[in-house]
Amino acid sequence: MELFYPSLLGFFIVIVSLVMHLLFFSSKQKAAGKLPPGRTGLPVIGESLEFLSTGWKGHPEKFIFDRIAKYSSNVFKTNLLGSPAVVFCGSAGNKFLFSNENKLVQAWWPSSVDKVFPSSTQTSSKEEAIILRKMLPNFLKAEALHRYIGIMDGIAQRHFAADWDNKEQVVVFPLTKRYTFWLACRLFVSVEDPNHVAKFADPFGVLAAGLLSVPIDLPGTPFYRAIKASNFIRTELISIIKQRKLDLAEGKASPTQDILSHMLLTSDENGKFMQEYDVADKILGLLIGGHDTASSACASIVKYLAQLPDVYQRVYQEQVEIAKSKAPGELLNWEDIQKMKYSWCVACEVMRLAPPLQGAFREALTDFMYNGFSIPKGWKIYWSANSTHKNPEFFPDPQKFDPSRFEGSGPAPYTFVPFGGGPRMCPGKEYARLEILVFMYHLVRRFKWEMVFPDEKIVVDPMPNPEKGLPIRLFPHKA
Repeated sequence: MELFYPSLLGFFIVIVSLVMHLLFFSSKQKAAGKLPPGRTGLPVIGESLEFLSTGWKGHPEKFIFDRIAKYSSNVFKTNLLGSPAVVFCGSAGNKFLFSNENKLVQAWWPSSVDKVFPSSTQTSSKEEAIILRKMLPNFLKAEALHRYIGIMDGIAQRHFAADWDNKEQVVVFPLTKRYTFWLACRLFVSVEDPNHVAKFADPFGVLAAGLLSVPIDLPGTPFYRAIKASNFIRTELISIIKQRKLDLAEGKASPTQDILSHMLLTSDENGKFMQEYDVADKILGLLIGGHDTASSACASIVKYLAQLPDVYQRVYQEQVEIAKSKAPGELLNWEDIQKMKYSWCVACEVMRLAPPLQGAFREALTDFMYNGFSIPKGWKIYWSANSTHKNPEFFPDPQKFDPSRFEGSGPAPYTFVPFGGGPRMCPGKEYARLEILVFMYHLVRRFKWEMVFPDEKIVVDPMPNPEKGLPIRLFPHKA
């Protein structure tokens, strides 16, 4: 009885505490107003596994559309990655969020991001992102990128010569990652030696896969592997930073040659310069953003062009005409890129069907109302590209591949959002356009190809990637 009594008392206290908590939450909910329909799923993990598993199965839109149908609502509540969340769907939801950036909502990343980038915990990943956007030099703007097209072309030539030419079969996805990572290394930190680039290219894939995973820091989990990879890459970057400081001091490096020099030579409003560790973290974030989404898009383009010979033929004709206008050895320029109109329509249709950025999180800065529902301060908000990209209301027959959707004025505003929108529109949008088009130029002029696995599935984890890496058989064009 002496053992039973305390356990009974403890049980009673737990029950009373639970009831008080539920009463408090209920009264708070009534005071706040009516929450959107939905369910929060299991304790702590919520509906995270369902959210992630639909992507692993190749149908990321299923999580969204199942709930839109179930609740008859374009806004619903859930719990994702450890936080209560509301999902906004459709062009109206996109417009509302993009238009109220830093007013009602602000960017938010799961706790896993701050743990993978530990120096950011002194401020927060949100504040770090604001600082980084202010620091980004103008070379990410379209007019400033003109002078980098030749560099992209040169690296693309080296990439195809080393990894594609004289091969009967290649696995595409690792190669597109190698191409975009090489470009990012060259243009952001002036590293272009293939051996140096290769040294930390693979860890970047591990890092990207674990960045938005469930933050369980145990051996074998994607999150654990992401932390180890980030530490390895950061060490490599710090050695590059130390060498660059010496080169700048001795006049061997230019203050304007890349974003690394810019960061090292730019002080804040108090005249303080960033620590090497913080510079490494910011470069790390830029390299992830600068190559991972584009490599996914390039791989998806290869897949769709293999499946759609008529589309391939039109892209091929367009690129051959551009090549004919070039003198032997002459590199691509801005005028050439502007002629790739059909190729870019194809790339856009690929990104509509397989958006590299599936969506993004925001956090409510204050209580506000949307569509008659109360959104509490501090709740997380998720917008989904697929809620418009694969919605017949905005794209009739949404599963059909139709590049003409992007001719003329193109889709309605806030419906095609592979790069986000509003103040947080991806600053590298034009950079991505150039690297994708340069890739297409070299690919189609060299080869036709066929998929080794014609029905290979595209899985989302957290970006679209071919389940088997997309092996293809190459058929070089006769000279």
